[in-house]
Amino acid sequence: MINNRSLLIVGGLAAAAWLASNSLYVVDETERAVKLRFGEVVEEDIQPGLHFKVPITQTIRKFDTRLLTLDTDPSRYLTREQKAVIVDSYVQWQVINPTRYYEATAGDEMMARRLIQPRVDESLRNEFGRLDLQQIIAERRDDLMIGPTQELDRLMRDELGVAIVDIRVKRIDLPEQVSSAVYERMRSERERQAREWRAQGQEEAERIRANADRRRQVLLAQATARSETLRGEGDAEAAAIFSAAYGKDEEFFSFWRSLDAYRQSFNGDGNMLVLDPSSDFFQYLKSPTSAGE
Repeated sequence: MINNRSLLIVGGLAAAAWLASNSLYVVDETERAVKLRFGEVVEEDIQPGLHFKVPITQTIRKFDTRLLTLDTDPSRYLTREQKAVIVDSYVQWQVINPTRYYEATAGDEMMARRLIQPRVDESLRNEFGRLDLQQIIAERRDDLMIGPTQELDRLMRDELGVAIVDIRVKRIDLPEQVSSAVYERMRSERERQAREWRAQGQEEAERIRANADRRRQVLLAQATARSETLRGEGDAEAAAIFSAAYGKDEEFFSFWRSLDAYRQSFNGDGNMLVLDPSSDFFQYLKSPTSAGE
């Protein structure tokens, strides 16, 4: 009896463990799940946590809802002017509707990738086809991908239940025959711009130089006029001073002028004057007073 009871207890515990393991399941924080009954979805978008299901008849499919990356192969696209570019890109996508995702891909991530890639290729082909080569080279790559990302996101939400978070261009290359023509055109354009800037700079320099020369002439003319005015005023004042001094003592003034003449005449070595000794030039050498005295 004891052995039979023990067996029953063990069997009951085993059955309970089996029932619990097949009835309870956990959805991780990075996952979403759907509940199936014989392959048909009976519960959608099961959130993270501990949940219950009916063993045998119900199954659970879990899907990773983290950001996933699809690295596409480099593709050749034609621009609006029918010039080829080789684009290397990648796509970031995320499961947002587990039920739609399961119905479209049977929960197979590789199937989802195979469905997303041609859509990306078509979207990029359309985007590059409406742009010319100069726009593709000049614009920022992130700006180029805004339109395709939004368009593909709306489409994939309906078709696959996934969100296209971002499309990024890693590299844009040109075929060798196109590269030479593009670089030559870019070089010619930069040279043209450089010539324009140099011409503008030369014109501005001439304008500044002419303005500076004009101001210089005006300042010189004003300075010359001012100096002549001051010189004339100084000469007039000097003449007035001399006249006033001469009027106060004419004899002393004559004496002083004669001394200054002597100083200037005999200033250097070997100076010689041939004059009549009775000349008035020597009057103050003969007497400290005037000749009249």
